[in-house]
Amino acid sequence: MPSANTLTRECAATMIPSGQVVTLPAGTRVFITQTLGGNVTVRTDGGLFRIAAGDAAAIEGHQAAAEVAEPAAGEFSEEAVWGALRTCFDPEIPVNIVDLGLIYDLAVETAADGARSVDVKMTLTAPGCGMGPVIAEDARQKILKLPSVATARVHIVWDPQWTPQMISETGRKALGLE
Repeated sequence: MPSANTLTRECAATMIPSGQVVTLPAGTRVFITQTLGGNVTVRTDGGLFRIAAGDAAAIEGHQAAAEVAEPAAGEFSEEAVWGALRTCFDPEIPVNIVDLGLIYDLAVETAADGARSVDVKMTLTAPGCGMGPVIAEDARQKILKLPSVATARVHIVWDPQWTPQMISETGRKALGLE
């Protein structure tokens, strides 16, 4: 059973699965259920919440994950975009959105000045999930940190409908499905 941590200060959190942003007060007892992509999923007496990486330091004793390093300066590549997307997670599922099969399309356009525009089409595991915009914004922000990316758009689409068969072999192993 995970041990309880305490919030050392109030912090913004997103209710799961509604996506509603709330403020958790200082002193709230939280149980960490997942720490992936820099964000932390916690359980409290009031339910399940996602605390964004920027507020994770409010969790007493929590060490920020080293896996979410800033992208290295250098040249842009489409693989770097895929790498950034692999640091984004559904707060309830310990598999990144690429291996979960949520990314349907990635398009990159390069302007004459070298600035890049990245468009991503992604879906969710369930229609009506309030966390969709939160996950999409996390992906957008991580893409924007890549060299020469001027704009990034992440569109949530529903066609085709997601099914568990879309999970990659790596994702299936992580979930214990193989």
